[in-house]
Amino acid sequence: MIECVIGLGANLNNPQQQLLDAAQHLLGEANITQFQLSSLYSSTPMGPQDQPDYVNGVAIFHTTLTPHALLDLLQHIEQLHGRVRSQHWGPRTLDLDLLFYGNKNINDARLTVPHPGILEREFVIVPLAELRPNYILPNNKSALSHANTLNLRELQLIHPGLPIN
Repeated sequence: MIECVIGLGANLNNPQQQLLDAAQHLLGEANITQFQLSSLYSSTPMGPQDQPDYVNGVAIFHTTLTPHALLDLLQHIEQLHGRVRSQHWGPRTLDLDLLFYGNKNINDARLTVPHPGILEREFVIVPLAELRPNYILPNNKSALSHANTLNLRELQLIHPGLPIN
């Protein structure tokens, strides 16, 4: 079993419910155990600003799936939620990013892990620090200590963590 961290995000079609539904889908997968979902946060878009704010969270779980099989599952769940890839950093019904796959470094045509840019994304670091304050990031800092260095004025708690098991 490998511990994985994924980021969940959405800003269309009831984004909070999109994330909760995606979490329930993952929870129902036979190859996923010990599932935890962080609180959900609202944040301004990283890309074009002419779109709704995002709802984001982080999930941590264990899986027997290979990295690419997990990526396939995440993309399948996105498609079930009507994900259309039409604009980089554009609005979306659901975005599921594989952030960490154990302590593996992966860089191929389909997948880069750890996810690039993670250290600048408060909407990832804060929920990760909530679930695993001592999680060691690529900069060798704990998630909590790195979260304390970020500007969090654009990040707002909108839904406390859920006991999804």
